[in-house]
Amino acid sequence: MRALLRACGELSVTAGLVMLLFCGYLLWGTSSYTEWYQRVLKRELRDARAGTAAHGNRPAHVRAGTVGLIRIPRLGRDYEYAVLEGVTTEDLRRGPGHYPGTAMPGGVGNFVLSGHRTTYAAPFNRIDELRRGDEIIIDSTGRRYTYRVSGKQVVDPADVDVIAPVPGHPDRTPSKAVITLTTCHPEYSARQRLVVFGVLAGTRDDA
Repeated sequence: MRALLRACGELSVTAGLVMLLFCGYLLWGTSSYTEWYQRVLKRELRDARAGTAAHGNRPAHVRAGTVGLIRIPRLGRDYEYAVLEGVTTEDLRRGPGHYPGTAMPGGVGNFVLSGHRTTYAAPFNRIDELRRGDEIIIDSTGRRYTYRVSGKQVVDPADVDVIAPVPGHPDRTPSKAVITLTTCHPEYSARQRLVVFGVLAGTRDDA
């Protein structure tokens, strides 16, 4: 019996260590991959702005499959992510993604972005801290689009109305440019979705 209990104890300790290492990988190991990929994307975006991108006159942000850069001052001066075109599993491992088929930056309709909250650098980890009026800045194709937060909501994953051209009203025709950020809620769970809404407040050339 003692041998059995000792064996069970050793297995429990081993299992605990494996789980601890796995959690460490999810929180920090995955972030290293995202941070490396973000450096690559940001360099290509800078090259595109400077006119040094390869492939002739084709902008590097198109070649790399990126939409632009997102900045959120409320989340710190260093908060900056390249936004990819797409929300597949692989896309979101590289950074926040733009839902295909939704509006582009500054366009009339709903510019919808999704991002991880706990793994892969967790770009949307702190969007729950955003308050009404906070800026969400998108730099894309030589222009800066400044949105201001208009509200927040927690919804079920099946509630796709929030990504409609007019959020919450899929039967309406859009008349203004809005932005929607989505991520998992609560942290470490995919039971619900946290959604942040914003409205375009200004556009500036040569971002």
